[in-house]
Amino acid sequence: MVEISEVKRRIIDLVYSRNRPVFDGVENEWWKKDGTPRTRRIIIVYNPRSSKAMFVKDKVFGPLREIKGVMIGKYEIQPTDVDDNAKRLAEFLLDGDIVVTAGGDGTATIGLNGVILSEKIVRFMALPYGNFNDMARTLAKISGGELYPLEAKIDGEHYRYAACYFTLGMFAESTEIFDGEETRKKLRKGNKGMMFSIMTLMSWYFKNKRRKFMPKFQLTMEVKKERGGAQNNEGNGNNFIRVVELETKTRKVSDYLAVNGATVAKMMKGDGKYSLSQTEFLSATGKLTSFFRLIVFMMRSVLFKVPARVVKEATLDFSEEGEIEIQAEGEYKKVSGVKQIVISKSEQAVKIL
Repeated sequence: MVEISEVKRRIIDLVYSRNRPVFDGVENEWWKKDGTPRTRRIIIVYNPRSSKAMFVKDKVFGPLREIKGVMIGKYEIQPTDVDDNAKRLAEFLLDGDIVVTAGGDGTATIGLNGVILSEKIVRFMALPYGNFNDMARTLAKISGGELYPLEAKIDGEHYRYAACYFTLGMFAESTEIFDGEETRKKLRKGNKGMMFSIMTLMSWYFKNKRRKFMPKFQLTMEVKKERGGAQNNEGNGNNFIRVVELETKTRKVSDYLAVNGATVAKMMKGDGKYSLSQTEFLSATGKLTSFFRLIVFMMRSVLFKVPARVVKEATLDFSEEGEIEIQAEGEYKKVSGVKQIVISKSEQAVKIL
């Protein structure tokens, strides 16, 4: 993962780049409308109530303030929710800004969504100061490139963007157990924290595995064709085919996963190359209330890769009302009365520092 020294070097290289384009009458990240060069702003996003807030002020603000020719700004996360903070951050951003998040995946999610919602030309990077750091791990592999995040829509309305993954069902609901302060303290203890998280999850699993986590649904996917042909319902004239899994097939499904990043919850492996794709991501379902199926799924995911299909869109149509948990990079929300959830790639890419 990227350290602050590397972020500092990248910012200096960008600000003092010899490849700065000549002003051609068009406003962009380098030039204002009147042809004057922009002063770059570094916007540090962090949580002032975090146990690592003083560390961030010393180890992140300190080195970045040493860069000449830039302005340092900050966005302090408010005690509301991810979406409210992302909207507030978006209103604060200007073309040419460099957004650096210093925290865990929750802080990084606010930064990512704020950057996209701003519709400004902004560079983005996440520093790994949390428990799982999936986003920082994924972005470290895209230096100078563009990230194509996932987008989830609920009943036709935009819900959220995610760099690494969305989950629905049991996995999503299980993240709630890590919100307690005592649990968070133990998670900060390195390897002991990882063992503690596994044991905590297993305890929760055995108490809840008989529950139903997904209302009845039909899953429709645009699946990438396999070499030599693939089983399909309907061709669409390109490299993808339309596959429909009826309720009879999904009735025991406890989880849906859409994976775009290098890792899921630190332990499970994705494939970082999909974060660079404009259209493709991994799509998987699991009947994981069966302990045997759960063990097989986790072993494959940890040792190899999440067992999934390559798709460009996944649509879950629910035929009955009920509650369902949706999670993006550790940030969850329980929604009720949902008729449809669609997951695809965002039309807008994010420039990575």
